[in-house]
Amino acid sequence: MRNLVVALAMGLTLGWVASAYTQEVSPGRYSMQKSDTGIARLDTETGEVTLCREKDGELVCRMAADERAAFEREIDLLTKRVEALEKAVKSGETAMKPALPSDEEIDRTMSIMERMMRKFMEIVKDLEGSGGGSSDGTEVPQKT
Repeated sequence: MRNLVVALAMGLTLGWVASAYTQEVSPGRYSMQKSDTGIARLDTETGEVTLCREKDGELVCRMAADERAAFEREIDLLTKRVEALEKAVKSGETAMKPALPSDEEIDRTMSIMERMMRKFMEIVKDLEGSGGGSSDGTEVPQKT
């Protein structure tokens, strides 16, 4: 039995080691490609392409033209939203509190609740006065 357990453990260990060696090494977040004008860097998570060049001994990177245009459109959209929010704050349109019920609405609600409670209490009194019987004629056991 012990030999079987040892053989099983060794088999599992060898299988685990073999699977670890067969796994491919995943690339990093960025993929670099040399181009005629420098290096193109691809962000594999976002798809963003950045063009990099060596200038005065330093690597200088900037976004590709189409991404730059999309970036600027997003900035313009956000700027307009901020301006609209600032205008709303100045005019007092923001943070409106929910309207509370009027006295008339509260009185009506309380009247309904009072009628409901009175009807409920009448039913309870009727049941107590009838000697513990239910409305269908069967007797309900009473607690002692």
